Amino acid sequence: MPEKQTLNMQGSSATRKERSQSFLDRSERKFHELIESLPMVAVQGYNRNREVIYWNEASRRLYGYTREEAQGKLLEDLIIPDSMRDGVIKAHTDWLERNVGIPSEELELKHKEGHLVPVYSSHVMIKQDTGECEMYCVDISLEEQKKARAELHRNAFFDDLTELPNRRFMEAELTVRLAEASRLKREVAVVFIDMDNFKLINDTLGHHQGDKLLKAVSDVLKKEIRGADLLSRFGGDEFVLLLFDFDGPEGIHELLRRLIDALDRGFTIDGDYFQVTASFGVSLFPDNGTTSAELMGNADAAMYQAKETGKNSVCFYTPDINDRLTHYQDITTLLRRAIASDTLQLYFQPQIDLVNGGMDSCEALLRCFNEHGQAVSPADFIPVAEKSGLIHRIGNWVIEAACRQLKAWQGTALGHMRIDINLSGRQLNNPRLADEILETLQRHGLTTSQLGLELTENEVFGSDNGQIRQLERLKRSGVHISIDDFGTGYSSLVYLRKLPVCSIKIDRSFLHHAMSNDSDMAIMKAMITVGHTLGLTVVVEGVETEEQDILVKNLGCDLAQGFLYATPRPAAQMPAFLAELNA
Repeated sequence: MPEKQTLNMQGSSATRKERSQSFLDRSERKFHELIESLPMVAVQGYNRNREVIYWNEASRRLYGYTREEAQGKLLEDLIIPDSMRDGVIKAHTDWLERNVGIPSEELELKHKEGHLVPVYSSHVMIKQDTGECEMYCVDISLEEQKKARAELHRNAFFDDLTELPNRRFMEAELTVRLAEASRLKREVAVVFIDMDNFKLINDTLGHHQGDKLLKAVSDVLKKEIRGADLLSRFGGDEFVLLLFDFDGPEGIHELLRRLIDALDRGFTIDGDYFQVTASFGVSLFPDNGTTSAELMGNADAAMYQAKETGKNSVCFYTPDINDRLTHYQDITTLLRRAIASDTLQLYFQPQIDLVNGGMDSCEALLRCFNEHGQAVSPADFIPVAEKSGLIHRIGNWVIEAACRQLKAWQGTALGHMRIDINLSGRQLNNPRLADEILETLQRHGLTTSQLGLELTENEVFGSDNGQIRQLERLKRSGVHISIDDFGTGYSSLVYLRKLPVCSIKIDRSFLHHAMSNDSDMAIMKAMITVGHTLGLTVVVEGVETEEQDILVKNLGCDLAQGFLYATPRPAAQMPAFLAELNA
């Protein structure tokens, strides 16, 4: 080959190498420019000895070291926590010597200031088979994702208002702790806490103030419990406290007494002082249940028992509490169905004029029947109606049913009849009660004198000014108002003089005892005298014998009611009774 041609070929080969090297240099520059321009991707390069040879700006923002500070430093001295140091060195060695790659994964690496930085880390090895091999780590910060996860976890398991664990967290934790307690033969206590009359605060002052008060209550409870205890907000004004280490029921009671005392100190919210109390129900593992559902249900039942026995107290679960709760739920269901299907009934018991023997009026008595047609005692269903809040719907039904019956009797021998219905103290809280009663009478084309209202002594004597004004309006309109069970409450005779009532009904217990007890006889005479002195009609209940009939007539009672004259009966039987009475 000619020398000139050989030189040309050699020159061409050298030119190609130069061009190739120039291309590689440009590619490397572009690569560095690219990774430098990625603001969220931290890239670090390390040689085979794990010394830093490259450190981009994003690495400085992520780990705190400048390029100059990082250059030449060992990987494990910069960003590797002590607990990971040996593992990182081994993984790098295995990659170099055995070609075992380092998997991509989520890690927590060390910042210059010492705290951990969550990242997703990937690794690339370049020129692995040469003495110039380089490892590049590509790290993406997971800080925002971690914050988002923490926020999701907080929202899922913690209450926004009180910052306490929520119901979901508490139930999951209880399940875990019960398994542990079962294995270790230990006790666990579940305490259901419900604020007393909190709905009244919300209704009176608004939910904003109510929320502030709930937050203050939760802060006090958190402060008083022990470190091992778990307090959660179950929902609304209800809290659940889990106790894992205690010295028997006495130890639990001592702790809960401390909580009661702390709440008793009261709260000042925006300058307003609030006195709040709570009722506590306790169930114990394993005595009162072995599952979270059983223990929660039984603690809830015990809490309701605490409310029934006066509130602001502690009640431990017993099996009979569950029986009462089941009975309560059965009666509530029965009442709801009866209201929905309009199967409640009114029975009527005549009130007899003791002077002429005629029927002056009749009392409407509510009757409820179960699915077998058996009557449920009012002593059972009336308290349930009061506690469940169904008394309002039932009370409205009674007013409407009584007016319908009066309308049906118009034009008959019973057309002059007045029906007296029993009014609950809860109904008296309705600010539109007078309006609703008068509107119902007008809608049925009735006169106000055809309807009477009976309230127990404690209910009417405990009325506030607004409730009394409603009674005064009804009385002025012509509605007959009577105090039922008179003598069994804590009445004031001065207060009686000021009340808008037309009659008093002496409780049957006085008549029963007056037959053999001089003290009761004296009290009964005094009540009749006071009633007449105040211009009230005096009615006596529970007349069952001829001797009692003679006594109440001799004492000067105006009207009487009892089985001697008539038992409560359906409306369909009233015409026949009246005809027999007048025969």
